[in-house]
Amino acid sequence: MDYERINAAVRAGNDTSCVVIRPEALSLTEATFAQYFEQQPAVVVADETTFAIAGEAVHDRLVAAGHRVEEPFVFPGTPTLYASYDNVIKLEEKLRLCAAIPVAVGSGTINDIMKLAAHQVGRQYMCVATAASMDGYAAFGAAITRDNFKQTMSCPAPRAVLGDLNVLIHAPSDMNSAGYGDLLGKITAGADWILADAVGSEPMNPRAWSLVQDQLRTWTSHPDRLHAGDELEIESLFEGLIMSGLAMQFSRSSRPASGTEHRFSHLWEMQALGRRKATVPHGFKVGVGTIAAAALYERVLARDMSHLDIDALCNAWPSRLEVQQAVLQAHDMPQLAEHAVGESLVKYIDADQLRQRLDLLREHWPTIRERLESQLMTVDQLRELLRAAGCPTHPEEIGVSLSQLKESYGLARTIRSRYTVLDFVNETGILSECVDELFAPGGFWSRGGVRQMHSSVVVNERETMSS
Repeated sequence: MDYERINAAVRAGNDTSCVVIRPEALSLTEATFAQYFEQQPAVVVADETTFAIAGEAVHDRLVAAGHRVEEPFVFPGTPTLYASYDNVIKLEEKLRLCAAIPVAVGSGTINDIMKLAAHQVGRQYMCVATAASMDGYAAFGAAITRDNFKQTMSCPAPRAVLGDLNVLIHAPSDMNSAGYGDLLGKITAGADWILADAVGSEPMNPRAWSLVQDQLRTWTSHPDRLHAGDELEIESLFEGLIMSGLAMQFSRSSRPASGTEHRFSHLWEMQALGRRKATVPHGFKVGVGTIAAAALYERVLARDMSHLDIDALCNAWPSRLEVQQAVLQAHDMPQLAEHAVGESLVKYIDADQLRQRLDLLREHWPTIRERLESQLMTVDQLRELLRAAGCPTHPEEIGVSLSQLKESYGLARTIRSRYTVLDFVNETGILSECVDELFAPGGFWSRGGVRQMHSSVVVNERETMSS
C-alpha cells in the first residue's frame, strides 16, 4: 500500500479529507469522526448484513466515546438492496428527522444511496468500507437508478473513508472478484479517453489519468492470488479502487474510470430491471463489458483510418430528428428510450462538425493508433486475467445472450453522452461491419468467446453480504 500516493491524491481532491486503510482501522472510528465532525451527533447507516459485519461495532465505538448517536438506520437484508432513487428518498426522510452526521457502513449500494441522500439534505458523511468490490467509495457522484434508468448523479464524496483490512479480506471472494472486474475495466476506459481527447470531445486531464493509469498494471497483475484470498493482493486491489475514486473526485467526472465497458454494464442493468430479472454484481458486468470493448478495439485497430472517405460519411450523416427517431425505435422500453434520446442528442454533432472530427482522425491516425495499442491489452489477455480472478468472461454467465450482446454494440452508445469507441465506429461508418466480424463464424464471439461458466452467475445473496 502506497500511503504517500494515496495522501497526495487526497490533497488533490475536493471532498475527501482522510482515507485510512490498515488493519484494525475500525479502532480509529471514533477518533476520525471527532477530527472531522467534532461533537456533532452520528447515525450509522447499513443493511442487516453489513450492520452485523461492522456497523454494530462502529455504532458501539461512537457510543463508548461519548458521541451522541441516533438509532441506526438499517435497510433489510432481503430482498437484495438496490441503489434506487426510492431508497435514497427513504434515507433522506430519515436524515431530515435528525441533525446527525451519517456514517455509511457497506460497499457500493450503501455508499451510493448515502452519497446522494446526504447531499440532498446538505450534509457531509463518513464511509466505512466492507469489501473491495467497486471504485465508488471516494468518487464524486453516485450511480442511482431512477425510473429504470441508471445515471450518475452529481454529489460529493465522503469527508472520510475507513477501510479495515481485517474486514476487507474476509468479504466473500466474489466481492473481491467483482472489484477486480471494475478495476480492470480502466484499461478500455483509458483507451476511450485517448480517443475522446484525440477528436476534441473531452481533453485529457493528466493528473486524473495518472492517478488511475500509472499503477493499473501493478494493481491488476496477480488475479490468481486475489481469488485465493491473498491479503496483499486484496490490499493492492482496494488501493486501486480508492485511487480510481479519488481521480473521479479530482476531475468531478467518472471519465477517468468509466468508458465503453460501463456503457455495456449500465445498458444490461437497465434492461434487466425493466424485465424484472435477477441482478449480477456491477464488476462482473463491467468485466464482460471490458472483453466486449476490447474485442471491438481489435477490429478497429485492424483498419487504416488514414483513408476515410470523409465526403461519403458526411453526406450520409443523419439529422437530429433522424437520430431521435432511430434511438426511439431501437429501444423497446419507453422510459429507457426517452432517456437515451436525451443523451444521444446532447452529444449530437452536425455534418460540418463531423467533417472536422474525421479530418483530425485521418491526419493523426498513426499517432492515435500507437497510443491505443500502448494502452490496450489483447482481448485474450483480458479474458485470462478475469478468469484467474474468478470473474465471468462470457455474456451468458451474467444472463446476457449472444444475440442481446450483438444488439448491445449498437444500443450502448445511445445511453450516455460520453464519447467512446462506440461513437468512433459509428462516426467512421464501420460499426456494422466490425460487429458482423465479431459474430461471424471464426469471429471472436464464435471462436474466442468460448463460454466457461463461472460458479456464481447470479449472486444476489452474496452481493448483500458486503453491500
